[in-house]
Amino acid sequence: MANTKLLEVFWDVAPYVSLSIAGVGTWWRYHYDQFGWTSRSSQIYESRLLSIGSPLFHFGSLVVIMGHVVGLCIPEWVTEDIGMSDHFYHLQALILGVPAGIAALIGIGLLIYRRWRSGPVRLATSLSDKLMYPVLVAAMVAGMSCTLMGATHYGELHDYRQNVSIWFRSIFILDPRGDLMIQAPLYFQVHATIALALFALWPFTRLVHAFSAPVAYLFRPYIVYRSRDAVRGRDAGEKNQLVGSAPRRRGW
Repeated sequence: MANTKLLEVFWDVAPYVSLSIAGVGTWWRYHYDQFGWTSRSSQIYESRLLSIGSPLFHFGSLVVIMGHVVGLCIPEWVTEDIGMSDHFYHLQALILGVPAGIAALIGIGLLIYRRWRSGPVRLATSLSDKLMYPVLVAAMVAGMSCTLMGATHYGELHDYRQNVSIWFRSIFILDPRGDLMIQAPLYFQVHATIALALFALWPFTRLVHAFSAPVAYLFRPYIVYRSRDAVRGRDAGEKNQLVGSAPRRRGW
């Protein structure tokens, strides 16, 4: 009973600790380390493995994140109202989630192998990278385990939307339901614990660049290219005028 109560308190408090560290850390990083707010690209050192691993990881992770948003943020009654059965919901999650998870795992595996194999890339690996990569891989492996163990004969088919999803949404309305989280299977609790640790590490690693988006690029002015060749002006007096910042001159 005491252990159960402690677990409930953990799931009530831990999310706020993790989100507080993530929020304050992100604010601090943005205000005091904007030059470090980058993915610290190492493409100049090695590009072949990067060109394979990076798209696999990023696109696979994007699909996985979208699946988490749907599964955790959309209540079960919404999918029921639109006529989606539980079987179809879990089936499409399996069909989309497993390939995306495998792609992301292969991608991060190639990126880690690249850092180990290439000397210059290995030298450019920071301490935060060495802390971040194991936690990130552990979160991905635990997530894949949740999907596969609940869909095969190795584990019971658990509807996480009846406890994990409700617990997740309760965090943001300041009414945490840790009592629901302790009802979830152990592998879901392990996955959530690693995810909370990853969120706490997030602002202190290269992952912070995920919060940056080139929004201003969408509204940039058109770039006008002007020729430096001689053109005929509008008036007769502007004949053979050069259009450009400076006329051509000999280089000697």
